[in-house]
Amino acid sequence: MSILFRHSRIFTGYAGRPFVTAILVENGRIAAIGESDELATAHAPSEVIDLPGVLVLPGMHDAHIHTAGIARSLAAVDLREARSLQEALDRVREHAELLPSGSWIFGGRWDHNKWETRVQPTAADLDSVSGDHPIALSSIDGHTMWANSEAMRQAGIDAQWPDPAGGMAVRDQHGNPTGILRETAQDPIGEVAAGPAAGDLGEMLLAAQTLLLSVGLTTVTDLNGEEARAAYLALHRMGQLAIRVVKGIPIEALQTAIAEGRHTGDGDDWLRTGPVKLFSDGALGSRTCHMSRGFADDTSNLGMAVMTPQHLYDAAHAAVTAGIAVATHAIGDQANHVVLDVYEQIRRDTGTSLPLSIEHAQFLQPGDVARLRRWDVTASMQPTHCTSDIDLVRTLLPDHDLVAYGWRSVLDSGADLAFGSDAPVEEANPFHGIHAAVTRQRADNTPAGGFQPGERVTVAEAIAGYTTGPAKLTGSADHKGTLTPGMLADFIAVDTDITDPAILADEPVRIRDTQVLQTVVGGETRWQRD
Repeated sequence: MSILFRHSRIFTGYAGRPFVTAILVENGRIAAIGESDELATAHAPSEVIDLPGVLVLPGMHDAHIHTAGIARSLAAVDLREARSLQEALDRVREHAELLPSGSWIFGGRWDHNKWETRVQPTAADLDSVSGDHPIALSSIDGHTMWANSEAMRQAGIDAQWPDPAGGMAVRDQHGNPTGILRETAQDPIGEVAAGPAAGDLGEMLLAAQTLLLSVGLTTVTDLNGEEARAAYLALHRMGQLAIRVVKGIPIEALQTAIAEGRHTGDGDDWLRTGPVKLFSDGALGSRTCHMSRGFADDTSNLGMAVMTPQHLYDAAHAAVTAGIAVATHAIGDQANHVVLDVYEQIRRDTGTSLPLSIEHAQFLQPGDVARLRRWDVTASMQPTHCTSDIDLVRTLLPDHDLVAYGWRSVLDSGADLAFGSDAPVEEANPFHGIHAAVTRQRADNTPAGGFQPGERVTVAEAIAGYTTGPAKLTGSADHKGTLTPGMLADFIAVDTDITDPAILADEPVRIRDTQVLQTVVGGETRWQRD
């Protein structure tokens, strides 16, 4: 059976033929592209479908996302819009009143940098509204957890509990944890959040899948843990996957993955093994990203190295030797410098051609940009991190000589670039990311002219960041990323022609506001707007 999908403006993502009016699909793949009348005459398709909207694009691939986090957040307390500690507590109280006695409360995404008074919250604050509920709430960047006393009690975190490597519990003058857990100190409660107390992850992922399809995502590189992998395997067995998943491996599961014989690229078109995820540092908002110079509000603070260079090297070496690609979280300029040193040594010592990426790569030392290309390292970046962090960068790093969110610099160096969202830290919507990448402005068109506008990219480059960039990074460029013959038939119809130069020139926020009308994965409509 062949299906002819028709539209007056189909953007293929292929420079040799950027626009066509029809796509012929057979067995879930693109058999031919061209003009609709010619394809209809030449191939006599079994079915003809006219796509809605004003533009058709290749399906989007989020190169860095936490789908289990999104899934759980749909049923969790959401503090992203809270603008004060009291407002956050009021929302927690309201949420707690709807739940059975003693049940855990997760979620959060609180950002004390946006509160009217930038106070660090405590367990005592949560205790005042929690009743008998254990509560653990992640910060917006996921690198800090705000827990109440009951949650810490159940996790065994008390005055005698030792800080783990790469993390710390903030303590009062008597050594008692205050309720703020940074980096790996979150792990004891994180294990609870990944278990049965959090609910049926498979059912939650189905709801998240619908959300992701609705914003135009047809593939995700998921960087959550093994519980998400197990849920995806179950969904795949039941034939319930409608979105393609590249499943990353958490560092704590690396040895298990090696013992099981997992290799990056194993699997099928719906579920494949991805890279191991390592951590070099923390995050900007938590002041834990590893910097070569201190933050303006505390020049003695250089952030935090979550893994030592030797630990990074050992893990990366073990991974590539076993056929597993490596993705390393690095935000601060010193963290990125260290990771590039490690990757250089890995390339030299092993000769591996497996993908190596830096996840986030937010702040680079100017001399390190060229090293991305030299050692074939992909910068896997999230454009909306830039626009969310503008005020923080200006406040905390005003005099640092850095390449900040340097998409233009990365591309001009010849290095590869892949875009994602880091959702639920940011919204999963790729059009928010495309808008941020081409304007470096927030939704209200600020700052005028864009933040460090020299790092803007073109619309075509931004689309590539969500299509061909992730496809190359995941070793699937031979069957994903463009709408050309032989590729998987994954595409979306939208209500805005973001390729129209007039929109970028006159009304760029329309790019951000683009609505997906229909999402096709494998030649089948998987989601359609009512």
